[in-house]
Amino acid sequence: MNILSSLRYLVALNEHKHFGRAALACHITQPALSNALRALEAEFDVVIVHRGRTFAGLTPEGEQVLASAQRMLHEHQLLQQSLKSSVDRPAGELTIGAVPTAVPIAARFAAMLQARHPGILPSVLSLSSSELENRLDSLSIDLGLGYTQRMGLSDAKLRALPQYTEHYFLLRRAPAAHALELQVGKAISWRDASKHALCLLTPEMHNRTIVNEAFATAGCTVRAVIETNSILTMALSVVEGQVCSIMPGALVAAVRGYRELEALPLVSPLVRTPIGFMAHAQVRPSRCMQAALDLAQDVHWLRHAATHSGLLVA
Repeated sequence: MNILSSLRYLVALNEHKHFGRAALACHITQPALSNALRALEAEFDVVIVHRGRTFAGLTPEGEQVLASAQRMLHEHQLLQQSLKSSVDRPAGELTIGAVPTAVPIAARFAAMLQARHPGILPSVLSLSSSELENRLDSLSIDLGLGYTQRMGLSDAKLRALPQYTEHYFLLRRAPAAHALELQVGKAISWRDASKHALCLLTPEMHNRTIVNEAFATAGCTVRAVIETNSILTMALSVVEGQVCSIMPGALVAAVRGYRELEALPLVSPLVRTPIGFMAHAQVRPSRCMQAALDLAQDVHWLRHAATHSGLLVA
């Protein structure tokens, strides 16, 4: 039995909560994954997985094995990067998770990191805030970009690196499409914005919570006519349909090329939400991770992030 592979399968099962999806993520068949987990149970002489018609969770003993598996896989990654790279030339994989509204900034960060350190192979995943929290806790992502105010930083398990402040616009089709790129119009109140047909992110997204709270503060409620967990769908629904959307500046900056669109800054209330990178504070960073942390605190990157988060178009 390859115990490292079996531990990786256990971590994948815990992430996906489904045997089939975990097997797919590990590029093996479901029977192969199940057999590896049974072999792991035989190795430690404990039951690790509650089995039923579907995945029913881990046993208390399974939770202990999982915690050790996460640490062992992390240490394995550290060793690999240490052997294959140097401090000046980090090499290896780095996984970055970002909430959907911050994906454009995460993509720019990954591109800049890879240009600075060609040996680093970044992956950027779009995750909900809760998925981001869980994956940071389980060490299945290295770095998260999201809402620092809600991430439970008080328990000292995570460290935060502030990046920019998210602020919000009503995105709509422009009255006239003669401009060369997206235009920034006059400010509009949240109450007036509520009168438009809106495409919004789905309710489990933290951004939707922020939007709903802003409308509530303005003394109004809103029901989306379209809901999605895709930022591309939000933009295209405005381009192609008769709906508007509420978007933070990072997404507005990402759709500047659409001259059919106009972004109106939202006021009354004026909503400002801090966005930052988050990393696990209780584990030693890999060389790739240290390079990413250094870039995240670099003044040139921070200026770039502020520009492309929409601060200069507000």
